[in-house]
Amino acid sequence: MKTIPHALHPGATIGIIGGGQLGRMLAMAAARLGFETVILTPEAENCAGPVAGTVLIADYTDPEALARLASLAQVVTFEFENVPAKTLEILGGLGCQVAPGAKALAVAQDRVDEKTFLNTHGVPTVDFAPVSSLADLVEALARIGAPALLKTRRDGYDGKGQVWIENHDRATAEAAFIGLGAKPCILEAPAAFVREVSVIAARGHDGEVAAYPLGENHHESGILRRTSAPARVSPATLDQAQTLATRIVTALDYVGVMGVEMFELANGQLLVNEIAPRVHNTGHWTLDGCEVDQFEQHIRAIVGWPLGPTHALAQVEMTNLLGGEILDWGNLAAEAEARLWIYGKGEPRPGRKMGHVNRLFPLKP
Repeated sequence: MKTIPHALHPGATIGIIGGGQLGRMLAMAAARLGFETVILTPEAENCAGPVAGTVLIADYTDPEALARLASLAQVVTFEFENVPAKTLEILGGLGCQVAPGAKALAVAQDRVDEKTFLNTHGVPTVDFAPVSSLADLVEALARIGAPALLKTRRDGYDGKGQVWIENHDRATAEAAFIGLGAKPCILEAPAAFVREVSVIAARGHDGEVAAYPLGENHHESGILRRTSAPARVSPATLDQAQTLATRIVTALDYVGVMGVEMFELANGQLLVNEIAPRVHNTGHWTLDGCEVDQFEQHIRAIVGWPLGPTHALAQVEMTNLLGGEILDWGNLAAEAEARLWIYGKGEPRPGRKMGHVNRLFPLKP
């Protein structure tokens, strides 16, 4: 039998911080490989708990819950990047291994720090400026120009925490800044992109990197609507994307799966929009389009197993099911080439991600 130095054996326990759909699918992937899971979430009603072995209902910084998590799990991971820094500090003080590590989390939690880090390591982004006051914003608009996108530096997702500023008018700028709570922000120049793409990359403890084919993404109102993969791109574009992703995960000494969202410009250049230190919505196509999907790949990486193959077995169009769209599950389940994933959430509120469907087609030449 082949042995893997320092790898966790089946039967070990993996801790997952967060009880949403990504935590649910991570727990399902872990179970298939023979691992136990323990979920930490403050929400009594969550969708990851029903498929996990143990659920701890507590605040993410609760010392007793974190001590319990550290005593149960041989490695801890997380399903979203807004985990409080204090959580990792407490776990680290308990001698608990966390993957990905604190560095990646810190970089991804602050949009200014994120873009600064990327540029420092030779990864191109749109022009940007930090904004801490209205005066900063007016100065940034004078340099970057309008229209420009104002975002909060921290938090914000699925189109929340951001607003377009269409002109240089001070009153318009002030309204935008106040509308975001007058919090520390970042002003970003627009990108004249032809499409949005993303790459899902994984890095193991040994530094091995494996990247999936690119996905082409379409958003509506700031929320990902669908991803088509593999995207029809030139070999040069694919190589560029995978090179950038490899540069990022290596610079962070990253362990696990990361989503890297990019803008493709008309001249073929790629600009990185943002990174997500976790499994990613744009990688859901891998669940039915690859031998080893992003969730299993993440588990493999954090437990020290070899990374799996990343080539596509089919052309996949992934569509998020938002709100009441999940009520059409009967018709979706009847589609021969559709693979339906339901997250087990409660009320189908507008814009809430309730599931997704992967439609499979023959690979395009």
